[in-house]
Amino acid sequence: MSKAVCAACRHAIDDAAKICPYCGSDPRTGKKIVDTQALLQEVFHPRELSATEEVMQYARQRQGVVITCAVILVLALLAGFHQYVLRRNRTAVSDSAAVPLTDVADLSNQAEETRALPMPDLKFQYDGRPQTMRSFIIEPGAVAPPSGAPASAGTQPAKAGAPPKQ
Repeated sequence: MSKAVCAACRHAIDDAAKICPYCGSDPRTGKKIVDTQALLQEVFHPRELSATEEVMQYARQRQGVVITCAVILVLALLAGFHQYVLRRNRTAVSDSAAVPLTDVADLSNQAEETRALPMPDLKFQYDGRPQTMRSFIIEPGAVAPPSGAPASAGTQPAKAGAPPKQ
C-alpha cells in the first residue's frame, strides 16, 4: 500500500483513494467533493449536550488530567487551611486575665467522692458443701432475705455434720 498526501489537509492517505477520509476533498487537487461534517451529522444524528454533559464527557476522555487536577486542588486547599490555622494560632491572644497554674492543677481541694473507698466486708455462707459456698457483699442499708426462704432450685441446704448426698 503506497502513501499519498492529501492536497487539502496534508494527511497521509492511501494512494488509490478517490476522496480523503479526513476532509472529503479530492486528494490530488484539494477540491472539496463531500462535506464530511454534514454527512456525519446526517448519519449519526448527534444531540445537543448540556454544559454538565460536556464537562462529564471531557472528564471521561481525560481521566488522568482530571484526577491529577483534583488531587492538586485538594492538596492546595489543605495547605491553605493549614496556613490559616497556623497564622490564627500565632496571632490569637486572649484578652482575659491569666490563670495561675496552681488554680488549674491544685489537687489539694478534691471532693470526698473522688477519694478511694475501702473494700467492703465479705461474708461467706457455707452449707457444708464446697460447691455451694458463696460470698456476699454486705452493703450499708441492705435488707437480708428472710431466713425461711426456700433455697435456689436444685439445691437443699445440708444439715450440719451430715455427709453430702450424691
